[in-house]
Amino acid sequence: WRVLHGAPLTELSGDQDFQLFLQRNLEFTRKIRGDVAALQRVVCDTLQLCKEDELVLVRQDLDIAQAPLEQCHKRTFQAETCFSQIRAGLHIYHGSLATIQALLPGHTGLVETLQLDMANLSSNIQQQMEDLGLATVTYPTENQNPLPTFSSNFHHQVGGFFILANFQRFLETAYRALRHLTSL
Repeated sequence: WRVLHGAPLTELSGDQDFQLFLQRNLEFTRKIRGDVAALQRVVCDTLQLCKEDELVLVRQDLDIAQAPLEQCHKRTFQAETCFSQIRAGLHIYHGSLATIQALLPGHTGLVETLQLDMANLSSNIQQQMEDLGLATVTYPTENQNPLPTFSSNFHHQVGGFFILANFQRFLETAYRALRHLTSL
């Protein structure tokens, strides 16, 4: 992980509404991370899939999307592109959670809560971007990204494991980016 660098964004520095937005959404991101961690524990306890390094060879056979967030930790950090990447990633993972829901039908409530929280976080970011006069993209309400297909139940389980692992890393980077903005 590289430390976030960038010149202070004068349009954001010291803006009380923006700082309040950041504080609320840092908490929101923490909650989402906790829910993803809870699902990861369920996958570990129920499916005995706990260690990523043991599954690396199987991962090569799977087509699991990993949302990019390079704009949130480059030296040329820009809030607009970082926010856009966070929203795009939330959109990707929102759809991918259908794989988890199919894998863990007993935890549908947690998955649905997580999807709702993700949609709300994305909406919060979009609203803040609009308030700041930044360009936004509106995503269709229905998922346009096809779900991965798995050749076996085991591949489905491992795919679910990696979706959650990738999502957790994504959330950690998004959290760091939001926290970085609080210090500007």
